[in-house]
Amino acid sequence: MSLLSKLNQIVLASNNPGKLREFAALFDQYDIKITPQGEFNVTECDEPYHTFVENALKKARHASQQTGLPAVADDSGIVVTALNGAPGVLSARYATLFGEEKSDANNNACLLRELQKHEDKSAAYIAVLVFVRHADDPAPLIAQAWWCGVVQEEAKGEHGFGYDPHFYVPDYQQTAAEMSPELKNSLSHRAMALKKLIAEMEAAN
Repeated sequence: MSLLSKLNQIVLASNNPGKLREFAALFDQYDIKITPQGEFNVTECDEPYHTFVENALKKARHASQQTGLPAVADDSGIVVTALNGAPGVLSARYATLFGEEKSDANNNACLLRELQKHEDKSAAYIAVLVFVRHADDPAPLIAQAWWCGVVQEEAKGEHGFGYDPHFYVPDYQQTAAEMSPELKNSLSHRAMALKKLIAEMEAAN
């Protein structure tokens, strides 16, 4: 009997509506309810680590400990080759490293400014998903996926958020923000990581 067949509810270590929709859509086919941690009044979890996997694991354990339920968490962001992986885990607040308010516009402006010094514009969106059966699970399931592209100076597209208007995907000759939500959700780092996590859960007990 696979792990998936034993579950009926999982707490999502996030209150992000977009993430909730993506997770719920995938787990619904297994009759597993995904509930955001806000419904259980889970306290905010700090993310002190330098890696996506460590932060995701901490968030999953934190949500599971406070709810008594299995939990899933993700940590994601953009890594830029020429910047030694920055913004990395600080993607959502990259501008604060330069004394500026965090916002999509400021984050992108800071990234483009830093990249002006480099010819290599290659980058990747990364998502790491972690599932724990309980807070002290010694064998958490971990799935990681990369979505490779190039940072372009000109912003294009009206969809998406974050760095999407500057994240150009050569195979599709458009930025992530120019893609329809349906196309982006089928290609994105989180979509790929979700599929990998489901496969891990099907193989586990």
